[in-house]
Amino acid sequence: MTALEPRDADVSPRTEDTVEALGTAVAAAPDGVLGRTYRALSIGIVSVVFLIAFEATAVGTAMPVAARELHGIPLYAFAFSAYFTTSLFAMVLSGQWADRRGPLAPLAAGISAFGAGLLLSGTAGTMWMFIAGRAVQGLGGGLVIVALYVVISRAYPEHLRPSILAAFAASWVIPSVVGPLASGSVTEHLGWRWVFVGIPVLVVFPLALALPAIRRTASGPADPSAPAVPYDRRRIALALGISLGAGLLQYAGQERDWFSLLPAAAGVALLVPAVRGLLPPGTGRAARGLPAVVLLRGVAAGSFIAAESFVPLMLVTQRGMSPTMAGLSLAAGGGTWALGSYVQSRPRAEAHRERLMVGGMVLVAAAIAAAPAVLIDGVPVWTVAVAWAVGCFGMGVVIASTSVLLLKLSAPEEAGANSAALQISDGLSNVLLLAAGGAAFAALGGGAVGAVHEAVEAGASGSHPGAFAVVFLPMAGVALVGAWVATRVRTNA
Repeated sequence: MTALEPRDADVSPRTEDTVEALGTAVAAAPDGVLGRTYRALSIGIVSVVFLIAFEATAVGTAMPVAARELHGIPLYAFAFSAYFTTSLFAMVLSGQWADRRGPLAPLAAGISAFGAGLLLSGTAGTMWMFIAGRAVQGLGGGLVIVALYVVISRAYPEHLRPSILAAFAASWVIPSVVGPLASGSVTEHLGWRWVFVGIPVLVVFPLALALPAIRRTASGPADPSAPAVPYDRRRIALALGISLGAGLLQYAGQERDWFSLLPAAAGVALLVPAVRGLLPPGTGRAARGLPAVVLLRGVAAGSFIAAESFVPLMLVTQRGMSPTMAGLSLAAGGGTWALGSYVQSRPRAEAHRERLMVGGMVLVAAAIAAAPAVLIDGVPVWTVAVAWAVGCFGMGVVIASTSVLLLKLSAPEEAGANSAALQISDGLSNVLLLAAGGAAFAALGGGAVGAVHEAVEAGASGSHPGAFAVVFLPMAGVALVGAWVATRVRTNA
């Protein structure tokens, strides 16, 4: 999520009701995720997700100003995709690390790298140094997210997994409300750098709370009596190949000249065998069951994140909004994402999970298609907020459901590898669709640095509206493809 894919200074009544209902539901069971057995662990790992969520919402708000001041608008998409590119390698490494040694070490290493990357970006003097910081963040994020899935697989019984995943979604609510407001205010009054260098302070609390609880409940290999299995060097090499290949394709898409065909060809040569080796057989053709689940995760996350990454920039440059208000236009999505995740977690939803996922992808496609309507001056800017709230509800249903289905279809000793495959699909789709969207955006004049600088300072329109439309409308089509993939997640059809 963000990650990724993957969210008004006051919490709306709907958001309060969502959080209260979720808390009541999970605490009601005598041994629920907030019961005595799981309370410390649940609070700890949800705090880790809270940190990632706060970073995503805060950084997204500050990004247009950071790119402008570093003269890096043409590289705007790189600032997002660098995170996902390096996380692809880290996901595979984390899956093997966690399966063999337990999730504790990759989680601690990931949180540390995540904070270091934020500091590097916050002190960057050039756009490429800023992008390097985002890449270090991606290494940390990739280690963390897979390790968390292994924790869930090891520590929680199957009937509690939908609830803890719904709690993950609920942990986006407060960052979605506070993050854009805090980040926008800090950016406008102190500068965007403070957004990045201030967030690592939040690392201390998740480390202090989560790691001891994980050590007690989910440390060590899945089967301590079994002989240690060596690391699969082939899979690690493939993971490196997938990261390098995705990076080369992203670079070629930004350059857009005849010489860029060489890195593009090299990227494809690295990417194709790596994808075939790291994702379940049949993923490319949406084979029923686990392959379709993995593919759906990528289609959903990639289309949504690629579109969402350009929403603040569109509102700042085309409608003259401040970074704070542009970020807040997406704030309602945190509550509706949590609500969608809560809906899928109800026991009655299990029999209807496939139809819920199809409906969720239709909502995502509709939201992405509706967002660029604000490029028309007569359309009120709050249209984006409404559309994104609807789309986030659909994403809440789909993302949590793919996680539930993946763990259901995975043996305990395969949870790390399969979770890595799910996150690779998520991250790779983000990189490729951001690369495609960023190239199209730049090709239609969206990367005019001087125009964007004038737009940010004076509230004028700085980029051709078509540069944004060519990002959003194809992504809506990709999301519709996801609605078809969602019909194939059941294995008994």
